[in-house]
Amino acid sequence: MAEKKASKAKAKPAAKKPAAKKTAAKSSPYKDPENTILIELKSGTVVIELLPDIAPGHCDRMKELARSGAYDNVCFHRVIDGFMAQTGDVKNGNMEADFDLRMAGTGGSELPNLKAEFSGIPHDRGTIGAARSANPDSANSQFFINFGDNHFLNRQYTVYGRVLTGMELVDEIERGEPPMTPDRMISMKVAADV
Repeated sequence: MAEKKASKAKAKPAAKKPAAKKTAAKSSPYKDPENTILIELKSGTVVIELLPDIAPGHCDRMKELARSGAYDNVCFHRVIDGFMAQTGDVKNGNMEADFDLRMAGTGGSELPNLKAEFSGIPHDRGTIGAARSANPDSANSQFFINFGDNHFLNRQYTVYGRVLTGMELVDEIERGEPPMTPDRMISMKVAADV
């Protein structure tokens, strides 16, 4: 009799297993949602694949700032036809907070600068590069999206992502240094969070 009671006691926890399926992670249309960035522009969403195996510090920084909302409403302050579109000045580029276009592009975040993570990944059309000053270890929050193949930047500026979809939307960003009426990132999110 004692053995039958013990068997019944063991059977009860097994009945709770289906409840664990309810807590399973939701499916995502992205291969790696934790390393996929969604930038909302006025004409649609740009999907970026981050390259954490190549530049982990830069990828972590972009995700941290995206999750905090720091990139939301930040303008594209330097957009050169055939070259690149630069954005990410979270200090002076927010078009909703005391915005002065003349100051956009002169700041970064309050976080420390990042060490360069140069690699053999070329600056091809659609790649994401870390903007910086002359000091290779001065990248912070600003980044650029290459309009074309800019191989003269190879091994001089960190590449840490690439546009998967929406490059045609990037191509529509208003040109200028700075543009007369700059476009903005309406929002930036990590796909795992949406």
